[in-house]
Amino acid sequence: MQPKQGSIMLATLGGQPQLVTFALDALLEQGENIGEVIILYLSEEDSRVNLALSKVAAEFVNDTYAGHACRLRPVAVRSEEVRLPDIQNEIHANTAWEMLRDLITTLKAEHRQLHLCVSGGRRIMALLLMSAAMLQFDYRDKLWHIYTPRQFLARAKDGAIMHARPENGVRLIQVPLVPLGMHFPALRSLTQAPPTTAFAQPPVWLDEMDRQRCSMVVSELTPRELETLQAFAAGLTPQQVAEKMSITLNTVNTYRRKIFELCRNAWPEQETIRYHHLPEWFGPYFESL
Repeated sequence: MQPKQGSIMLATLGGQPQLVTFALDALLEQGENIGEVIILYLSEEDSRVNLALSKVAAEFVNDTYAGHACRLRPVAVRSEEVRLPDIQNEIHANTAWEMLRDLITTLKAEHRQLHLCVSGGRRIMALLLMSAAMLQFDYRDKLWHIYTPRQFLARAKDGAIMHARPENGVRLIQVPLVPLGMHFPALRSLTQAPPTTAFAQPPVWLDEMDRQRCSMVVSELTPRELETLQAFAAGLTPQQVAEKMSITLNTVNTYRRKIFELCRNAWPEQETIRYHHLPEWFGPYFESL
């Protein structure tokens, strides 16, 4: 259900303010109910970014944009209380990632739909945002790239033109983004640590229910069926399992059908059980024994 306060557009900002308004215009044109625009930027005194920010801000009057109720919220990337002028090393990158992680986590806790627009600024800002988004986004959230033809981009440079017309060829391109955290909730716990350390940690079991589900399946298997499940959990294909266990492919498929049926009972919310679920669910389970 769409929240009453509307969805949120997150936009990175560099020296080209028109990219933000081009993206917002396109979202509104396609019927999105954008109630707030959050601009993420690196701040440096007398920089082009600050000038660009003032041009974007001029488009919002009394929390409205082009006749739509829409609030602008500029958010400078900070290290504690100090604004970061740039991301020059891994310490800055970790700090920025943690801040962006916290922002997205808070917005998703409010059940807001997010539109992330890579609309300028340092490339590393887009990379950090995508890293956090993959863990926190769900399928309602979207990642966008704003395409501007070169000739029109030159005319609109530095905010000379803040709104494009249909004949200018500006358009949004949706970028595929798999919300990994939605499928693997344990991954979201990794957002509590900096990215340089989080993904170096071994996987942990945070969901005792999943452990119980795995145990329930395992308890119903014969020794040979269990051996088959362990092989699937290690990522082997049915043919590889047959060769490893010196049995026919038909026998493997018989074992597989029973395993899948038990998994359907253990994970009733999962509409379809596929091979990739077995390493995801049972790989960590067997490793923890």
